[in-house]
Amino acid sequence: MVDCSFDAIVIGAGIAGAAAAAELSATHRVLVLERESQPGYHSTGRSAAIFSETYGNAVIRALSRASRRFMTAPPEGFAETELTRPRGFLHIARPDQRDRLDAFMRNQDVAQATRLLSPDEARRLCPILREDYLAAAAHEFDGADIDVHAVHQGFLRQLRHSGGQLATDAEVLAIRHADGLWHVKTPAGEATAPVLANAAGAWVDKIATLAGVTPIGLVPCRRTALLVSVPDGMAIEAWPAVIDADEEFYFKPDAGLLMLSPADETPVEPCDIQPEELDIAHAVDRVQRATVLDIRSVRRKWAGLRSFVPDRSPVIGFDESAPGFFWIAGQGGYGIQTAPAAGRLVASQVRGDELPPELAELGFDAAQVSPNRLDGRR
Repeated sequence: MVDCSFDAIVIGAGIAGAAAAAELSATHRVLVLERESQPGYHSTGRSAAIFSETYGNAVIRALSRASRRFMTAPPEGFAETELTRPRGFLHIARPDQRDRLDAFMRNQDVAQATRLLSPDEARRLCPILREDYLAAAAHEFDGADIDVHAVHQGFLRQLRHSGGQLATDAEVLAIRHADGLWHVKTPAGEATAPVLANAAGAWVDKIATLAGVTPIGLVPCRRTALLVSVPDGMAIEAWPAVIDADEEFYFKPDAGLLMLSPADETPVEPCDIQPEELDIAHAVDRVQRATVLDIRSVRRKWAGLRSFVPDRSPVIGFDESAPGFFWIAGQGGYGIQTAPAAGRLVASQVRGDELPPELAELGFDAAQVSPNRLDGRR
Protein backbone atom coordinates (compact mmCIF):
# COMPACT_ATOMS: atom_id res chain seq x y z
CA MET A 1 0.00 0.00 0.00
CA VAL A 2 1.55 3.25 -1.15
CA ASP A 3 -0.33 5.46 1.32
CA CYS A 4 -1.41 4.08 4.69
CA SER A 5 -3.73 6.92 5.75
CA PHE A 6 -7.14 7.25 4.10
CA ASP A 7 -10.55 8.83 4.58
CA ALA A 8 -12.27 5.48 4.13
CA ILE A 9 -11.24 1.84 3.87
CA VAL A 10 -13.58 -0.56 2.04
CA ILE A 11 -13.11 -4.27 2.73
CA GLY A 12 -14.16 -6.28 -0.32
CA ALA A 13 -13.85 -5.43 -4.02
CA GLY A 14 -16.91 -7.29 -5.27
CA ILE A 15 -19.66 -5.30 -6.92
CA ALA A 16 -20.98 -3.82 -3.65
CA GLY A 17 -17.59 -2.64 -2.44
CA ALA A 18 -16.48 -1.47 -5.89
CA ALA A 19 -19.62 0.61 -6.49
CA ALA A 20 -19.50 2.20 -3.04
CA ALA A 21 -15.79 2.95 -3.28
CA ALA A 22 -16.13 4.41 -6.78
CA GLU A 23 -18.89 6.80 -5.72
CA LEU A 24 -17.16 7.76 -2.47
CA SER A 25 -13.80 8.35 -4.14
CA ALA A 26 -15.13 11.54 -5.76
CA THR A 27 -14.80 13.25 -2.37
CA HIS A 28 -12.77 10.87 -0.17
CA ARG A 29 -9.37 9.19 -0.31
CA VAL A 30 -10.41 5.54 -0.50
CA LEU A 31 -8.56 2.26 -0.13
CA VAL A 32 -10.23 -1.01 -1.16
CA LEU A 33 -8.83 -4.22 0.32
CA GLU A 34 -9.49 -7.49 -1.51
CA ARG A 35 -8.43 -10.84 -0.07
CA GLU A 36 -8.36 -12.61 -3.43
CA SER A 37 -5.94 -12.02 -6.30
CA GLN A 38 -8.79 -10.70 -8.45
CA PRO A 39 -11.90 -8.72 -7.44
CA GLY A 40 -15.33 -10.31 -7.65
CA TYR A 41 -14.17 -13.92 -7.48
CA HIS A 42 -16.83 -15.40 -5.18
CA SER A 43 -20.23 -13.87 -6.01
CA THR A 44 -19.91 -11.03 -8.50
CA GLY A 45 -18.21 -13.26 -11.06
CA ARG A 46 -20.83 -16.01 -10.66
CA SER A 47 -23.95 -13.90 -11.14
CA ALA A 48 -26.92 -14.83 -13.33
CA ALA A 49 -26.40 -11.38 -14.91
CA ILE A 50 -29.99 -10.22 -15.16
CA PHE A 51 -31.68 -6.88 -14.57
CA SER A 52 -35.28 -7.12 -13.43
CA GLU A 53 -37.28 -4.44 -11.65
CA THR A 54 -39.73 -7.09 -10.43
CA TYR A 55 -37.16 -9.44 -8.86
CA GLY A 56 -36.77 -9.48 -5.08
CA ASN A 57 -38.68 -7.79 -2.26
CA ALA A 58 -39.96 -4.20 -2.32
CA VAL A 59 -36.67 -2.73 -1.09
CA ILE A 60 -34.66 -4.59 -3.74
CA ARG A 61 -37.12 -3.58 -6.43
CA ALA A 62 -36.79 0.08 -5.46
CA LEU A 63 -32.98 -0.08 -5.55
CA SER A 64 -33.21 -1.77 -8.95
CA ARG A 65 -35.54 0.87 -10.38
CA ALA A 66 -33.24 3.59 -9.08
CA SER A 67 -30.32 1.86 -10.84
CA ARG A 68 -31.93 1.60 -14.29
CA ARG A 69 -30.90 5.07 -15.46
CA PHE A 70 -27.24 4.32 -14.70
CA MET A 71 -27.40 0.87 -16.32
CA THR A 72 -28.89 2.19 -19.56
CA ALA A 73 -26.95 5.48 -19.72
CA PRO A 74 -23.78 5.25 -17.61
CA PRO A 75 -21.43 8.21 -17.15
CA GLU A 76 -19.20 8.99 -20.12
CA GLY A 77 -16.11 6.79 -20.12
CA PHE A 78 -17.52 4.32 -17.61
CA ALA A 79 -17.37 1.39 -20.04
CA GLU A 80 -16.44 0.71 -23.65
CA THR A 81 -19.56 -1.42 -24.22
CA GLU A 82 -23.23 -1.17 -23.32
CA LEU A 83 -23.93 -2.41 -19.83
CA THR A 84 -27.25 -4.06 -20.67
CA ARG A 85 -29.02 -5.79 -23.56
CA PRO A 86 -32.79 -6.28 -23.77
CA ARG A 87 -34.04 -9.57 -22.34
CA GLY A 88 -37.67 -9.99 -21.37
CA PHE A 89 -38.46 -11.69 -18.09
CA LEU A 90 -41.29 -14.24 -18.02
CA HIS A 91 -42.88 -15.30 -14.72
CA ILE A 92 -44.79 -18.55 -15.23
CA ALA A 93 -47.32 -20.43 -13.11
CA ARG A 94 -48.75 -23.93 -13.05
CA PRO A 95 -52.46 -24.24 -12.21
CA ASP A 96 -51.60 -24.65 -8.50
CA GLN A 97 -49.44 -21.49 -8.60
CA ARG A 98 -52.02 -19.07 -9.98
CA ASP A 99 -52.65 -17.53 -6.55
CA ARG A 100 -48.95 -16.75 -6.12
CA LEU A 101 -48.72 -15.12 -9.53
CA ASP A 102 -51.88 -13.09 -8.82
CA ALA A 103 -50.45 -11.93 -5.48
CA PHE A 104 -47.19 -10.97 -7.19
CA MET A 105 -49.09 -8.91 -9.74
CA ARG A 106 -50.97 -7.04 -7.02
CA ASN A 107 -47.73 -5.18 -6.17
CA GLN A 108 -48.23 -1.81 -7.84
CA ASP A 109 -44.64 -1.49 -9.06
CA VAL A 110 -44.76 -5.03 -10.48
CA ALA A 111 -48.05 -4.40 -12.27
CA GLN A 112 -46.62 -1.26 -13.88
CA ALA A 113 -43.64 -3.17 -15.27
CA THR A 114 -45.41 -6.32 -16.47
CA ARG A 115 -48.29 -7.57 -18.58
CA LEU A 116 -50.36 -10.69 -17.96
CA LEU A 117 -50.18 -13.19 -20.83
CA SER A 118 -52.30 -16.14 -21.82
CA PRO A 119 -50.49 -19.49 -22.00
CA ASP A 120 -50.49 -19.28 -25.80
CA GLU A 121 -48.92 -15.80 -25.72
CA ALA A 122 -46.27 -17.02 -23.28
CA ARG A 123 -45.41 -19.99 -25.49
CA ARG A 124 -44.97 -17.70 -28.46
CA LEU A 125 -42.23 -15.95 -26.47
CA CYS A 126 -40.71 -19.23 -25.24
CA PRO A 127 -41.86 -22.16 -27.46
CA ILE A 128 -40.39 -24.92 -25.28
CA LEU A 129 -42.90 -24.39 -22.44
CA ARG A 130 -45.25 -27.34 -22.08
CA GLU A 131 -48.90 -26.75 -22.89
CA ASP A 132 -50.05 -29.00 -20.04
CA TYR A 133 -47.75 -27.24 -17.52
CA LEU A 134 -48.42 -23.56 -18.12
CA ALA A 135 -51.55 -21.94 -16.66
CA ALA A 136 -50.60 -18.25 -16.68
CA ALA A 137 -47.66 -15.92 -17.17
CA ALA A 138 -46.57 -12.33 -16.65
CA HIS A 139 -44.10 -10.67 -18.98
CA GLU A 140 -41.67 -8.01 -17.81
CA PHE A 141 -40.90 -6.32 -21.10
CA ASP A 142 -38.01 -4.08 -19.91
CA GLY A 143 -35.82 -6.80 -18.40
CA ALA A 144 -32.22 -7.05 -19.53
CA ASP A 145 -29.01 -9.04 -19.51
CA ILE A 146 -26.19 -7.30 -17.66
CA ASP A 147 -22.56 -7.29 -18.77
CA VAL A 148 -21.34 -7.96 -15.23
CA HIS A 149 -17.67 -7.62 -16.14
CA ALA A 150 -18.24 -4.22 -17.76
CA VAL A 151 -20.20 -2.93 -14.76
CA HIS A 152 -17.70 -4.21 -12.20
CA GLN A 153 -14.63 -3.03 -14.09
CA GLY A 154 -16.31 0.31 -14.76
CA PHE A 155 -16.62 0.98 -11.04
CA LEU A 156 -13.02 -0.10 -10.41
CA ARG A 157 -11.87 2.16 -13.26
CA GLN A 158 -13.86 5.03 -11.78
CA LEU A 159 -12.20 4.37 -8.40
CA ARG A 160 -8.70 4.53 -9.89
CA HIS A 161 -9.51 7.61 -11.98
CA SER A 162 -10.54 9.45 -8.80
CA GLY A 163 -7.28 8.52 -7.06
CA GLY A 164 -8.57 5.59 -5.05
CA GLN A 165 -6.42 2.54 -4.43
CA LEU A 166 -7.19 -1.16 -4.81
CA ALA A 167 -5.01 -3.70 -3.01
CA THR A 168 -5.46 -7.37 -3.94
CA ASP A 169 -4.05 -10.36 -2.06
CA ALA A 170 -4.74 -8.15 0.96
CA GLU A 171 -6.46 -10.38 3.48
CA VAL A 172 -7.52 -8.53 6.63
CA LEU A 173 -5.58 -10.01 9.53
CA ALA A 174 -6.60 -7.73 12.39
CA ILE A 175 -8.74 -4.67 13.04
CA ARG A 176 -8.71 -2.27 15.97
CA HIS A 177 -10.22 1.12 16.72
CA ALA A 178 -8.09 3.74 18.46
CA ASP A 179 -7.93 7.53 18.55
CA GLY A 180 -10.95 7.85 16.26
CA LEU A 181 -9.39 5.70 13.53
CA TRP A 182 -9.85 2.15 12.31
CA HIS A 183 -6.49 0.36 12.03
CA VAL A 184 -6.57 -2.51 9.54
CA LYS A 185 -3.66 -4.91 9.35
CA THR A 186 -2.93 -6.80 6.09
CA PRO A 187 0.07 -8.73 4.76
CA ALA A 188 1.12 -5.48 3.04
CA GLY A 189 1.06 -3.46 6.26
CA GLU A 190 -1.43 -1.40 8.22
CA ALA A 191 -3.83 1.25 6.92
CA THR A 192 -5.96 3.68 8.90
CA ALA A 193 -9.17 5.60 8.27
CA PRO A 194 -12.01 7.08 10.31
CA VAL A 195 -14.53 5.12 8.20
CA LEU A 196 -14.37 1.37 7.73
CA ALA A 197 -16.88 -0.04 5.23
CA ASN A 198 -17.51 -3.76 5.53
CA ALA A 199 -18.38 -5.07 2.04
CA ALA A 200 -16.81 -8.50 2.49
CA GLY A 201 -19.76 -10.43 1.04
CA ALA A 202 -20.41 -13.74 2.78
CA TRP A 203 -17.55 -12.91 5.19
CA VAL A 204 -18.97 -9.65 6.62
CA ASP A 205 -19.74 -11.16 10.01
CA LYS A 206 -16.21 -12.53 10.27
CA ILE A 207 -14.86 -9.04 9.53
CA ALA A 208 -17.22 -7.55 12.11
CA THR A 209 -15.98 -10.01 14.74
CA LEU A 210 -12.39 -9.05 13.97
CA ALA A 211 -13.39 -5.42 14.52
CA GLY A 212 -15.17 -6.16 17.80
CA VAL A 213 -18.55 -5.27 16.25
CA THR A 214 -21.70 -7.35 16.80
CA PRO A 215 -22.41 -9.52 13.70
CA ILE A 216 -25.67 -9.03 11.82
CA GLY A 217 -26.47 -12.74 11.49
CA LEU A 218 -25.84 -12.95 7.76
CA VAL A 219 -26.58 -16.37 6.23
CA PRO A 220 -24.58 -17.30 3.10
CA CYS A 221 -26.50 -19.62 0.78
CA ARG A 222 -25.37 -21.73 -2.15
CA ARG A 223 -26.92 -20.94 -5.55
CA THR A 224 -26.27 -23.43 -8.36
CA ALA A 225 -26.18 -22.81 -12.11
CA LEU A 226 -25.39 -24.85 -15.20
CA LEU A 227 -25.22 -24.51 -18.96
CA VAL A 228 -26.85 -27.04 -21.30
CA SER A 229 -27.15 -27.36 -25.06
CA VAL A 230 -30.37 -26.97 -27.02
CA PRO A 231 -31.28 -28.94 -30.17
CA ASP A 232 -29.50 -27.87 -33.34
CA GLY A 233 -31.35 -25.23 -35.27
CA MET A 234 -33.33 -23.98 -32.26
CA ALA A 235 -33.11 -20.17 -32.23
CA ILE A 236 -33.14 -19.17 -28.58
CA GLU A 237 -31.43 -15.78 -28.41
CA ALA A 238 -34.70 -13.79 -28.41
CA TRP A 239 -36.30 -15.88 -25.67
CA PRO A 240 -36.98 -14.21 -22.32
CA ALA A 241 -35.52 -15.33 -19.05
CA VAL A 242 -38.10 -17.64 -17.44
CA ILE A 243 -38.75 -18.04 -13.72
CA ASP A 244 -41.52 -20.00 -12.04
CA ALA A 245 -43.92 -18.35 -9.60
CA ASP A 246 -42.37 -20.00 -6.52
CA GLU A 247 -38.80 -19.42 -7.75
CA GLU A 248 -38.12 -23.15 -7.85
CA PHE A 249 -36.12 -22.75 -11.06
CA TYR A 250 -35.23 -20.31 -13.79
CA PHE A 251 -33.54 -20.45 -17.17
CA LYS A 252 -32.31 -18.02 -19.80
CA PRO A 253 -30.36 -18.02 -23.07
CA ASP A 254 -26.62 -17.56 -22.65
CA ALA A 255 -24.32 -17.38 -25.69
CA GLY A 256 -26.15 -20.08 -27.65
CA LEU A 257 -26.67 -22.32 -24.62
CA LEU A 258 -29.34 -22.35 -21.92
CA MET A 259 -28.41 -21.43 -18.36
CA LEU A 260 -30.50 -23.25 -15.73
CA SER A 261 -30.74 -22.95 -11.97
CA PRO A 262 -32.82 -24.76 -9.37
CA ALA A 263 -32.87 -21.41 -7.49
CA ASP A 264 -31.44 -23.21 -4.46
CA GLU A 265 -30.64 -21.37 -1.24
CA THR A 266 -28.79 -23.88 0.90
CA PRO A 267 -27.16 -22.30 3.99
CA VAL A 268 -23.40 -22.87 3.98
CA GLU A 269 -20.29 -21.58 5.66
CA PRO A 270 -18.58 -18.87 3.57
CA CYS A 271 -16.11 -20.59 1.28
CA ASP A 272 -15.08 -21.06 -2.35
CA ILE A 273 -18.39 -22.78 -3.02
CA GLN A 274 -18.82 -25.63 -5.52
CA PRO A 275 -22.02 -27.12 -6.97
CA GLU A 276 -23.63 -30.28 -5.60
CA GLU A 277 -24.79 -33.00 -7.98
CA LEU A 278 -28.22 -33.17 -6.31
CA ASP A 279 -28.84 -29.49 -7.08
CA ILE A 280 -27.75 -30.03 -10.68
CA ALA A 281 -30.27 -32.90 -10.91
CA HIS A 282 -33.01 -30.72 -9.42
CA ALA A 283 -32.39 -28.02 -12.02
CA VAL A 284 -32.55 -30.47 -14.90
CA ASP A 285 -35.66 -32.20 -13.55
CA ARG A 286 -37.62 -29.00 -12.90
CA VAL A 287 -36.82 -27.48 -16.28
CA GLN A 288 -37.65 -30.73 -18.09
CA ARG A 289 -41.04 -30.91 -16.35
CA ALA A 290 -41.85 -27.37 -17.46
CA THR A 291 -40.50 -27.68 -21.01
CA VAL A 292 -40.15 -30.12 -23.90
CA LEU A 293 -36.36 -30.19 -23.51
CA ASP A 294 -34.60 -33.53 -23.13
CA ILE A 295 -31.38 -32.62 -21.33
CA ARG A 296 -28.74 -35.34 -21.77
CA SER A 297 -25.57 -33.57 -20.64
CA VAL A 298 -24.29 -30.52 -18.78
CA ARG A 299 -21.75 -28.34 -20.55
CA ARG A 300 -20.64 -26.40 -17.46
CA LYS A 301 -21.69 -26.09 -13.82
CA TRP A 302 -20.83 -23.71 -10.99
CA ALA A 303 -22.14 -22.27 -7.74
CA GLY A 304 -22.06 -18.88 -6.08
CA LEU A 305 -23.00 -17.39 -2.73
CA ARG A 306 -26.14 -15.37 -2.02
CA SER A 307 -26.19 -13.89 1.47
CA PHE A 308 -29.25 -12.72 3.40
CA VAL A 309 -30.41 -11.37 6.73
CA PRO A 310 -33.89 -12.52 7.85
CA ASP A 311 -35.93 -9.79 6.11
CA ARG A 312 -33.95 -10.32 2.86
CA SER A 313 -33.22 -6.62 2.43
CA PRO A 314 -29.66 -5.29 2.14
CA VAL A 315 -27.79 -3.89 5.13
CA ILE A 316 -26.41 -0.43 4.31
CA GLY A 317 -25.47 2.13 6.93
CA PHE A 318 -23.39 3.08 9.95
CA ASP A 319 -23.51 0.77 12.96
CA GLU A 320 -24.66 2.94 15.84
CA SER A 321 -22.65 0.83 18.30
CA ALA A 322 -19.28 1.32 16.55
CA PRO A 323 -18.19 4.81 15.42
CA GLY A 324 -17.30 4.91 11.73
CA PHE A 325 -18.14 1.23 11.07
CA PHE A 326 -20.30 1.02 7.94
CA TRP A 327 -22.13 -2.07 6.69
CA ILE A 328 -22.58 -2.91 2.97
CA ALA A 329 -23.98 -6.41 3.15
CA GLY A 330 -26.83 -8.82 2.46
CA GLN A 331 -27.38 -8.07 -1.23
CA GLY A 332 -28.62 -11.61 -1.79
CA GLY A 333 -28.52 -12.32 -5.51
CA TYR A 334 -29.38 -8.75 -6.45
CA GLY A 335 -26.06 -7.00 -5.91
CA ILE A 336 -25.28 -6.40 -9.58
CA GLN A 337 -28.58 -4.85 -10.58
CA THR A 338 -28.79 -2.67 -7.45
CA ALA A 339 -25.14 -1.60 -7.38
CA PRO A 340 -25.48 1.90 -8.92
CA ALA A 341 -28.17 3.06 -6.49
CA ALA A 342 -26.65 1.22 -3.53
CA GLY A 343 -23.22 2.73 -4.22
CA ARG A 344 -24.67 6.24 -4.30
CA LEU A 345 -26.64 5.54 -1.12
CA VAL A 346 -23.42 4.50 0.64
CA ALA A 347 -21.57 7.61 -0.52
CA SER A 348 -24.41 9.93 0.51
CA GLN A 349 -24.56 8.44 4.01
CA VAL A 350 -20.80 8.57 4.55
CA ARG A 351 -20.76 12.21 3.40
CA GLY A 352 -23.80 13.08 5.46
CA ASP A 353 -25.70 14.19 2.35
CA GLU A 354 -29.39 13.89 1.57
CA LEU A 355 -30.77 10.76 -0.07
CA PRO A 356 -29.73 10.46 -3.74
CA PRO A 357 -32.51 11.94 -5.93
CA GLU A 358 -33.13 8.71 -7.84
CA LEU A 359 -34.04 7.07 -4.50
CA ALA A 360 -35.80 10.09 -3.01
CA GLU A 361 -38.19 10.29 -5.95
CA LEU A 362 -39.26 6.70 -5.23
CA GLY A 363 -39.97 7.50 -1.58
CA PHE A 364 -37.13 5.22 -0.46
CA ASP A 365 -36.52 5.11 3.29
CA ALA A 366 -32.90 4.46 4.30
CA ALA A 367 -34.13 3.04 7.61
CA GLN A 368 -35.30 -0.01 5.61
CA VAL A 369 -31.67 -0.99 5.01
CA SER A 370 -30.06 0.32 8.20
CA PRO A 371 -28.13 -2.26 10.24
CA ASN A 372 -29.77 -0.79 13.33
CA ARG A 373 -33.18 -2.18 12.24
CA LEU A 374 -32.06 -5.73 12.91
CA ASP A 375 -32.97 -7.73 16.01
CA GLY A 376 -30.46 -7.20 18.81
CA ARG A 377 -29.53 -3.73 17.49
CA ARG A 378 -32.71 -1.80 18.31
